[in-house]
Amino acid sequence: MPLSESLLHVEGVTKTFESVRAVDHVAFSVERGEILGFLGPNGAGKTTTLRMILGIFRPDTGTIHFAFNGDRGYAPKERTGYLPEERGLYGDAKVLDLLTYFGELKGLARTEARRRAGKWLERFDLANWASTRIEKLSKGMQQKVQFTAAILHRPDFVVLDEPFSGLDPVNQNLLREVIAGLKDDGTAVLLSSHRMNLVEELCDRIFLIHHGLRVLYGDLQEIKESHGEHQVRIRFTGDGAPFADRPNVCDLRLTEGQAEFVLSRHVTPDAFIRSLPDSIVIEALSVDRPPLHDIFVQTVEGRGS
Repeated sequence: MPLSESLLHVEGVTKTFESVRAVDHVAFSVERGEILGFLGPNGAGKTTTLRMILGIFRPDTGTIHFAFNGDRGYAPKERTGYLPEERGLYGDAKVLDLLTYFGELKGLARTEARRRAGKWLERFDLANWASTRIEKLSKGMQQKVQFTAAILHRPDFVVLDEPFSGLDPVNQNLLREVIAGLKDDGTAVLLSSHRMNLVEELCDRIFLIHHGLRVLYGDLQEIKESHGEHQVRIRFTGDGAPFADRPNVCDLRLTEGQAEFVLSRHVTPDAFIRSLPDSIVIEALSVDRPPLHDIFVQTVEGRGS
C-alpha cells in the first residue's frame, strides 16, 4: 500500500525526569500502511517516547497528534494496539478467555472478540491450547498470545516492542508475515526491536534515538546508501590474484574460489566487475550496502555510548 497519509505526528516532544532529559525535542511521523523501525540502545529514550505516544506519560513540551483523534495528544484505545516488551498477561487466565476479555476492553462485542481470538489461535497454531492457563505456556507461546491481544481489534496504529522475543525461527517468520500483512491492510506500525536483520527486512523507514536525541531518521535504503561503501561477495573460478592488485579493494578476504571485500565509494560495482580480467569467471555475485546492524553500531559509537 503506498504511503499517503501521516497517521501520527510527533513534534518537538521533550520529557525530563528530575534532572535527566530522557527525550529531547524528538520529532517524527508514521504513515498509514507503513512500518517505521523505532531503534536505539538501551536507555536511549525509546520506552519513554512510546509511553508518551500511548498516553501513559504526558510530554513536558511538544505535541503528539493522531490524524483520527483531533488534538487530544493520545489515541483512543479502540484504535491503537500495544505489544509491550514486558509480559502483560494474567498467568491464571485461560488463553481464549483472556483474549476475549482484552478484545472487549478494546470495544469488541464478546462474541466477535471470541470469534476473532479463535481465528488467531488457529493462525498461530495455538488452537489446542485455548483452554490452557497462560502460566502453562512456553515463553514463545505467551508472546504469540500477547501479540494477538495487541491486534485483535484491528487497530489503525500499533506499537510492537520487541515482538520477536522468545520466538524460534519458524515463528519469527510467521510473525514477520503477519506484521507485513498489517502494513498491507493500511495499519501504521511502530516497530521497536534489537533484531536488526528483521527490522531491515520489514521496515520502510527507521528512526534512531540516542541519549534522547534523534540521530537518524528517514528512508532505510537512502540511509544505507549514505553510510559506507559497497560490500561485495564473489564466487569465481580462476586465479584470485587480481583482486589483491586492485587499489579500490579494501578489507579483502580471499579464499579459494571466493572473494569478499569493501569497494571504494568512487568506484561503481559495475565498473569494477568490468575491469576484472577474462581469466576470472564469476559464478555468483552479491553487492550490498552496510547492514543496518553496522550502521546502528557506528552511529551510536560515533556519538558516544
